[in-house]
This record gives sequence, C-alpha cells and structure tokens, in this order.
Amino acid sequence: MKHKDKDGKPIYHPDKNLRIVPMSILIVILCGVSFYLGGVLYPDRNKIDTTDVTRTDTEDSSEDSIVAPLQIKSISFSECSIDYQDYTPCTDPRRWKKYGYHRLTFMERHCPPIFERKECLVPPPNGYKLPIRWPQSKNQCWYRNVPYDWIDKEKSNQHWLKKEGDKFLFPGGGTMFPNGVSAYVDLMQDLIPPMKDGTVRTAIDTGCGVASWGGDLLDRGILTVSLAPRDNHEAQVQFALERGIPAVLGIISTQRLPFPSNSFDMAHCSRCLIPWTEFGGIYLMEIHRILRPGGFWVLSGPPVNYENRWRGWNTTMEDQKADYEKLQELLTSMCFKLYDKKDDIAIWQKTSDDSCYKKLTDPDAYPPKCDDSTEPDSAWYTPLRACVVVPRPKLKKLSLKSVPKWPERLHIAPERISDVPGGSTRSFKQDNSKWKVRVKHYKKLLPALGTEKIRNVMDMNTVFGGFAAAVISDPLWVMNVVSSYGPNTMPVIYDRGLIGTYHDWCEAFSTYPRTYDLLHLDGLFTAESHRCDMKYVLLEMDRILRPGGYALIQESNYFVDAIATIAKGMRWGCRKEDTESGAEKEKVLVCQKKLWYSKQS
Repeated sequence: MKHKDKDGKPIYHPDKNLRIVPMSILIVILCGVSFYLGGVLYPDRNKIDTTDVTRTDTEDSSEDSIVAPLQIKSISFSECSIDYQDYTPCTDPRRWKKYGYHRLTFMERHCPPIFERKECLVPPPNGYKLPIRWPQSKNQCWYRNVPYDWIDKEKSNQHWLKKEGDKFLFPGGGTMFPNGVSAYVDLMQDLIPPMKDGTVRTAIDTGCGVASWGGDLLDRGILTVSLAPRDNHEAQVQFALERGIPAVLGIISTQRLPFPSNSFDMAHCSRCLIPWTEFGGIYLMEIHRILRPGGFWVLSGPPVNYENRWRGWNTTMEDQKADYEKLQELLTSMCFKLYDKKDDIAIWQKTSDDSCYKKLTDPDAYPPKCDDSTEPDSAWYTPLRACVVVPRPKLKKLSLKSVPKWPERLHIAPERISDVPGGSTRSFKQDNSKWKVRVKHYKKLLPALGTEKIRNVMDMNTVFGGFAAAVISDPLWVMNVVSSYGPNTMPVIYDRGLIGTYHDWCEAFSTYPRTYDLLHLDGLFTAESHRCDMKYVLLEMDRILRPGGYALIQESNYFVDAIATIAKGMRWGCRKEDTESGAEKEKVLVCQKKLWYSKQS
C-alpha cells in the first residue's frame, strides 16, 4: 500500500540502500566531532587527576585477569591559613554577600565552585585540646576548642552557657527555659504522654541554640537532630557537637530540609525566630512534610502565651493575638489539631485522618494539596513549595500510633522498605545480621569503638542504618548519611527510630570542622568515584574529623592503596586489615587523624 500526502498524491520512497553509505559517513563525522568537543569542553570529566595516577598494567588480557589497584603518587597537603580554623565551605560567611537577603537565603548551602575549593588541611584553634569525653562533655567543653564569647555575653541572663576558667559550662538554660531545660521537658512530657513510653523516638529542634533540649531528651530515650544556621550566635551547632549531641547546620529558607517526608515523631521550636505565619505559612508546610502523621509540633515563645508575655516582645497584645489566630488558622488548614497548651508551651498534632486531607483537593483550598509531580522525599536543593504533602493512603503503618514503640521498632522491617529497589523483610534481616558480624570484627580492629573515646559517629553511605543499629548499646550516636544520588533508604532509617540526612559527597557536609570521632564508609569510593574526586572527599573527611579521631574505610582493593596514600598526605596513620569474611577483593583501612598545630600559631 502506497502512502499519500495531504493532497492525496502518492508518496514514492527512493531506494533506502542508496542512503546507507552517505548516512554511515555522516554518523562517523558526528561521532568524531562529538569526541573532539568532549575533549575540549570537558577535559576534567575524569574526577581522579590522571597526572597523579599511575596504573600497574598487566600483559594478561584473559577474562580472569585481576584489575590492578589504583596507584597514586605520594602527595602532601599544606596547612590552610589559621583564619580557616572553623571553615564551613558551603555556609561560609565570607561568601554571604554574593547571595540575597530575602528569607535569609544567604545562610543556606552555597558551595564554592571547583576552582575555589581548598586543597589544604584545616588547622585547629590555638590551644586546642582533645575533647572532653562523654558523658562529662554534655555539661562542659574546652573554651579553646570553640573560642566564641558572643552567647556568653549576650545571653548570660538565659544561662545557655557560662565561661569558667578554661572551660565553657552548660547549665541547661535557654530563652524560654532560663531556669533549666529539665523542668521545661518535664512539663512537655506531662502534656505529651507518648514521650514517656517509647512512642516518640525521633525529634528535630529548629533553632536549637546550644542543643540543651536535644541533650536532655537523650536521657529520655529520644534522639534529636538539632538544627541551626551559622549566624551571629556563633557556632551553635559546633557547641552542640562539642558536647556530644547530634546537630547539623541548616535553616528553613527557600529549600527543603535534607530529610524525608513523614519521618520525625516530634518537631520543636523554642523562640527560634522562624516567621511561621509569613510567606503564606510555607515554613509550616515544611514542618508538616517532615513530621509523620500523628506527630507533634511544639512551640514555645511568640505568639504562645501572648496574654502574659507580649510586653517583653517589643510588640502589642493585639498584634500577638492576631498572629496567634493566624497561626492557628494556618495549622488547622494543614490538618493540625491543637493537642494541648499550658503556660509557654503549645502543642499541635498532625492528623492521620484522610478526610481532612481530601478537603485540600478543593480548588479554593489554601494551602492546596501538592500535585503528583512533587516527590515527597525529594530534599536535596529542592525548592519549598506552597502546598501540603499528603501522606500516602496506602501506607497503613506510617502514623505514630502504628509504628512499633522504641526499641522494638529498631529491628522490625518498616512498611516503607517496599519502596526501596530490592527492599524486603528478608533483605532487611540479612542486612541486620551482616552488620552484627561486621561490627564485632570492627571492635577487634578498633578497640576504642564502644568506649567513651568515640561519641560522635557518621556512617557516610549507609543503606538501612545497619551499622547504627549494631552499635545502639554503645555510648555513641550515629548520623546516617544517604546519597542524594542513590536509592532512597532514608525513610527506612527514620522508621527504625534512627536519624540521618541526605548528602552528596561531591560537596562539603553541613557541619563545622573537628566534630566527629569516627567516620565509617563502606564502598563509598566504588559507588561515587565516577562523580566525586577522591582527593576532595578525603580532605572533607579530614576537615570534619577530630584530631585523634578514627576512620573505618571498607573498600575495594582497587581503591585501598590510593586512599592510604592520600591519607598519609593528610598526616593520618593507616593500616590495612582483612574484612570479617577475609575476602581478597576488599580490605579495611583503620586510620587515625593526628593532632597537629598550625605553624602560624
């Protein structure tokens, strides 16, 4: 049958064989041009610097030949200037002027371009000492380790901290609890009974100060991510981590927080200065996104208890009353219900009732339901949107009342594991079993693991949080990190009652220097070397590792020697050990960072 054009005339096709040769020539030409342009425009696409790399080639070209290990020439890194002692590359005050002040966007993550990356070792402050060990560190730290006086001078009447001799002491005060955090949390627990029985396990504290709230909750079996930006308060997050309390740099501004949806059991703001009712309530929508159904949002400070507090807030009672009513209206529209209220504390609960969320589909509803194109867990440089992320109705065990209580939830495969490619109850149990064996082996290689010498731990590329689960009885906490480019397993981690964050290791982590005692990674370079420069990843590890701290690196034989070479250039001491299975294709590097002082001191 002949095809016809729009005028009804027959269309004749020339013999296709006549076009084979010209077409082949055209393809060859295009490939050649593409190859040439690729070499000109992207000469550095291979992230490992080939000028520093040599390979031991083998003549054996058989299928069973072993790939020769990557070899890197000896390298030595210089010291950064002493004024980089608290360098945070992606939240660097030196670069704030490049970004806008609207909604404090300059305090968000803005990483330097490749040509501005530092290839030097961040020095400790003059007089730095090895940190005080847990649990004493909860109440004191060395002044020279975090030598900042702003909070002590400006907040002295609120008892956040107090300088005494060569130490900072932490009395447990705060803006809304100047007489101590324990009494404040006692009242909160009376108002929220699920805080006492293991129902509430994970929490986030926005605008955390020196993390006294999160520190107090540790003793009550609740694990808190304390969140604060780098601002005029000077090193809030650094104080928190120096104390041995989980914390990360961050701010609710124009981008989502790096956490999955429906994950925290509780969120808290104690006069955190976040303008909850401004910009259409978009910051409240982000709290709604990360809070699991049935979870609690606790607010103390303006406009709560405005009737008795307004005089100290440089405002009028009418303004504060209007703000409180607007807050209540916004929360109700997002399917929150006022749970309880007493003195300076007000508590709302995110509903699990589907009927409320169905109302958000009304065209006139504000805020509206997020459309299906908005991925609920997308949280790495994802812009905030003025819409409500609705919990998926098919997830029947997502709500706080449906999740097993702590500690049972740690070892029960969560419902959301089915969202992970290849995830199942069986794979979850296998992962648990693997890490129990592996951690037992790690403790033989590194006897400090499980003692007071190691408190702040990061698992740099976890899957289900198996490493963290295996060390749960030790006097430490683990920040689980899931690649923003890998399978999304972070919801599983939170459903287990653990904490973590998304991250891309091609960039710097959201923390201060010298904040972790142990960094653990399992096959990170195998997974990410095609994207991330090994040298910069290791320099970032050096930045965030405390002097005297350790790195446990389980990696393919292909990378182990190269890692050890770079580590030596960073003044680390490393030794190579067998894995728990004794497999030849992998090894474990046990490394320790040495304490050194800047020559500029």
